[in-house]
Amino acid sequence: MSVLTQFIAAEDDEIEAIGESLNPVEEWSGLQMRDVDTAKIATLHALLTGDLFDDAVAHYEPVYVSDAEGAVILRLADELTERLAALDEDRLDDVALELAATEEFEDAGWEDEAIAAMLADLAELARLAESQEQALLVWMHPLRT
Repeated sequence: MSVLTQFIAAEDDEIEAIGESLNPVEEWSGLQMRDVDTAKIATLHALLTGDLFDDAVAHYEPVYVSDAEGAVILRLADELTERLAALDEDRLDDVALELAATEEFEDAGWEDEAIAAMLADLAELARLAESQEQALLVWMHPLRT
């Protein structure tokens, strides 16, 4: 089973509405990708913040679970959002190469270019969220494929 993942820039008081939405990127600023799970988010967090992986995972307990839709909402740690927003092109390429070498991304078969594109999109969304004083939320829904 794979996961449909959407990163959403929104207010904290919109978490429940996002969790109940069938497709949040149609209603909020965001981006969609497949198979970005909690382990990949924690790996990115650890890489950008210097936290240990186990400490990073602790940041990503669900903040909302939709009983009706089965969606799970996570809130990206503010420190990760800040680090994403600060990524320039040179640092982005370095981080993409480091992520590609991690077990979570390598075992999943992610290509370097796909990781770089994901990071560039996340960095842009993080800058938008910061400029609007919003949080970055992660909507994850299991796909039956």
